[in-house]
Amino acid sequence: MAELVSYQLHDSIAVITLDDGKVNALSRQMLRDIDAALDRAVADGATVVLTGRPGVFSAGFDLRVLRAGGEEALALLRAGFELAARMLSFPEPVVIACTGHAIAMGVFLLLSGDYRVGAAGPYKITANEVAIGITMPRPGVEICRQRLAPAHFNRAVVNAEVYPPEAAAVAGFLDRVVGEAQLADAARDVARQLRALDRHAHAATKLRARDKTLAAVRAAIDLDFAAAAMA
Repeated sequence: MAELVSYQLHDSIAVITLDDGKVNALSRQMLRDIDAALDRAVADGATVVLTGRPGVFSAGFDLRVLRAGGEEALALLRAGFELAARMLSFPEPVVIACTGHAIAMGVFLLLSGDYRVGAAGPYKITANEVAIGITMPRPGVEICRQRLAPAHFNRAVVNAEVYPPEAAAVAGFLDRVVGEAQLADAARDVARQLRALDRHAHAATKLRARDKTLAAVRAAIDLDFAAAAMA
């Protein structure tokens, strides 16, 4: 079986690439592999570039597992949002190179990076839970709240609006949009700029700036899964 997540280290920049050959559905195995790659980046003291396959960053959770429900679905949801919390508090800079579509949990990971560069193109960036009949998970609400422009928060979360990359940058999903051919180099350039910062000051400031968000996300994870257990 081909690997779902690859890790390449060069000049203290770790490029972590998601590629399941399809839409980068976030299965338990892919989430475990991302976690393991982040562990390697910590051990290497590397700035991270997290990216996807051509045309898609991630279309979100594996819907086959979610639709089946039960303990496996709950475990998948928890693992996804715990990964987002880890990224929000990661001790090294995290750059996202968004190669195309970013949907649902894919958007929450996008919103958890320190800097997000997106590829221009006919791509959809959306928290589409409401559109597909899912009440937005509480951690997803908090992740969106901390990064989206206030004028777009309700449009994105409550109305499940779909954004093309340029509009996604205005809304706060992305920091910058470049041509597809320039994406990898642009993300590496940002990673080099962030690498030039004082690592300890960056990590400590990230935690200080996001302390309320992280507390809200972690509390929301516990609240959602306590509610699910009682259902």
